[in-house]
Amino acid sequence: MKLTSFNVNGKETYGIALGEHVIDLVSLSKVYGEDFPPGVQEAIESGEGFLPMAAELLKRAQREGATGDHSHSMDEIEWLPPIPSVKRNIMCVGKNYREHAIEMGSEKDIPEHIMIFTKATQTVTGHKQMVPVHEGVTDELDYEGELAVVIGKKGKAIKPDEAMNHVFGFTIVNDLTARDLQKKHGQFFIGKSLDSSCPIGPYIVTKDEVGDPHKLDIRTSVNGEVRQSSSTDLMIFKIPDIISILSKGMTLEPGDIIATGTPAGVGKGFNPPRFLKAGDRVDIEVEGIGILTNQLQ
Repeated sequence: MKLTSFNVNGKETYGIALGEHVIDLVSLSKVYGEDFPPGVQEAIESGEGFLPMAAELLKRAQREGATGDHSHSMDEIEWLPPIPSVKRNIMCVGKNYREHAIEMGSEKDIPEHIMIFTKATQTVTGHKQMVPVHEGVTDELDYEGELAVVIGKKGKAIKPDEAMNHVFGFTIVNDLTARDLQKKHGQFFIGKSLDSSCPIGPYIVTKDEVGDPHKLDIRTSVNGEVRQSSSTDLMIFKIPDIISILSKGMTLEPGDIIATGTPAGVGKGFNPPRFLKAGDRVDIEVEGIGILTNQLQ
């Protein structure tokens, strides 16, 4: 199932993406007198019963020809992040692909232990939303295409072999980074937390539809030119280990988003560097998840 949040006819809602349309689950559920969660965050928090309930509602409506008034073309909606108001900072894994670690320094930069940083909540924005270049703040805004994990079940001290039981689904993140601020301040948070510097989407794809998340092609293009082309099987730290390590002393909550790292090919890795500028379009495609598109302004 592909879940997404969106604005349509002046109303914020969420639903299931089917082909080139989205089905508004909130309005559809009212037709049948169902008490559905008001948003994706609440849907995830409601537990494992939500997805079967949503699937059954959709099947019933399709069988009875009742989806028409609740179906919207993707061209007529305003995309929102799948979870429009995240509760906690986006957690991110740094240098999780060997060749990316090398392009950012040398083989000495390949981490022995997992690197974690976060992006502030106000960084989150949606598919097809315009993203500021923050002129006057940074001259080195860079892209990072990443597969992201969405936590579905609360947990602490999660064992690696149980970690996938805590996953709700997967989405795409563009971990936009101000490289000059990152260097100037000697830490990641400021350079990673500019407003709207974390596009997410277009959907959360539930884990049952993704299969093995370590066998997905990932590609980032800028103005149609492929800059990053890799596979998630090249992650240094795999998703079960990431979840297990994060949860050792910290409780993971439903709706938490974990970006799993970016492969080689970022702007800083070129000689000379190729940073983003106003008017640039960034497309990030992850196999089985979709394509996340944003333009810089």
